[in-house]
Amino acid sequence: MRKSILIFSFLTVSFLSFQSVYSQDQKTDNELISDLISKKKDFNKKFGYGFRIQLYNGFEVEAKKMEAKFRIEFPEIKTYLSYRQPEWIIQIGLYKTQLEADRALNDLELKRKFGAGVIVVPLGK
Repeated sequence: MRKSILIFSFLTVSFLSFQSVYSQDQKTDNELISDLISKKKDFNKKFGYGFRIQLYNGFEVEAKKMEAKFRIEFPEIKTYLSYRQPEWIIQIGLYKTQLEADRALNDLELKRKFGAGVIVVPLGK
């Protein structure tokens, strides 16, 4: 009887110590969150940082006219006029996902107001 109690106690202690070692091997929530954040940063480095709506690309005079027309109609939305050789580009907004940019494109009816060349473009790295 005494021998069986001793064996049972030994096995119980062994099992509990194994469980505590095993549980220390598992990742904590903080480590999992850190892993997810680093994966998101890697994704952003590879695929860009968001989206904008491009109203026009072409000649300087037309780009500036388009920007002025847009600012009159939508003064609350930021515009970006830039020159990338050989053309001028006018873009608007800053959207985190392509879905947000597509919704803005449809909600504001930009294709109807500014022509069929209005597109959603990803931001570069």
